Amino acid sequence: MKKIIIYLFLLLSLTTPVFADDSIDLGESETSILYETSMDSSSEPIINSKNVIVLDRKTLLPLYEKDAYSKVAMASTTKILTCIIALENCALNEVVTVSKKAATVSGSTLGLTSNMKLSMNDLIYGLMLRSGNDCAIAIAEHISGSVEDFSVLMNQKASSLGLTNSNFVTPHGLDNPNHFTTAYELAILTDYALKNQKFLEIVSSKTYTISLNGYPRTLSNTNELLGTTQGVYGVKTGFTFEAGRCLVSACKRNNLDIIVVVLGADTKRIRTKDSLSLINYTFNTYKYVNIESTLNSSFNNYLSYFENSYYLEKTLDKPILELATIDNYTFPLSDTDSLNLHTQIYTIDSFTPNIKPGSVVGKLHLYCKDKLLCEVDIIQRNQLIKNDWKYYFKNIFKCYK
Repeated sequence: MKKIIIYLFLLLSLTTPVFADDSIDLGESETSILYETSMDSSSEPIINSKNVIVLDRKTLLPLYEKDAYSKVAMASTTKILTCIIALENCALNEVVTVSKKAATVSGSTLGLTSNMKLSMNDLIYGLMLRSGNDCAIAIAEHISGSVEDFSVLMNQKASSLGLTNSNFVTPHGLDNPNHFTTAYELAILTDYALKNQKFLEIVSSKTYTISLNGYPRTLSNTNELLGTTQGVYGVKTGFTFEAGRCLVSACKRNNLDIIVVVLGADTKRIRTKDSLSLINYTFNTYKYVNIESTLNSSFNNYLSYFENSYYLEKTLDKPILELATIDNYTFPLSDTDSLNLHTQIYTIDSFTPNIKPGSVVGKLHLYCKDKLLCEVDIIQRNQLIKNDWKYYFKNIFKCYK
């Protein structure tokens, strides 16, 4: 009988879908999670997580990638999108009534009960700090009436942000084959969300006290790097058996501001170690470099070639070209990157009086190795004057002279 009971227990453990998230410990003690990584390390780290990206927030350029464009499950990092939709569509003092569906969802929960009432503000903190799946459903139903209709809103928002390789069917991120994103698109979504001051305030909170049934309850953030790693100011953890251990981090030191996405780690310890290694590697390797002089030098060199390569139609005027200004001239580069900058420049080869002053007649592309850093317009500054009848009369006269 004892063997039968053990067998049934093991069978149920293998066949029942359990979604733990980071508020439920699976044998890893919190004291053993935080790994020390060298703050001086500038060598490229060995990363064990499956899908990873480090994104510079100023330029949105990837600084480190590992299978960052594959469609994968992302667990509760989904709640980044749920949160920003809630903030953009609701007042924080709105009162939400919890449904039975929200109160009985599996996985990580705040412990909401059917017909409980609480503010949208407290729900959002429960969503992002406690990673409450019940909060996610309550928010979705309050905004859209159902999880299904809320997923439409999620995908509309994703589409508006240019997330073409993402699809959302739940507000919480429990495993579903049609619910996926990429590490890169999750970083882009996070960058957008962090521009919302309330979102930033929420995800950077180590603790927050809400009111539940008239009683205060203090929530602790599941993000193990928040408050323990220099410069980290958010944003979200996640875990399901399909997605593995996930962590999206935002970190700023001096003027370099990055988002680190780690998906598909086998354990929380690996997830943490990989995130710390990527953070320290990035800040020890990259610094902002002003590339304006590089652009101007390359363009001036090109002008000497241009003098002998263009053709004129119906005009004798010389086109005068100039390089347009761009919004940003500083890019995160390593010492090696600075030695591998090169440009590609092209302009049209035929110029006519029909071209208006200020028209774009070419492009300058700046590359670091094979990565495009920026694209700058080349502008024709002057108006070319069309040849008049005197010009053509002189040419006819020459022919019969």
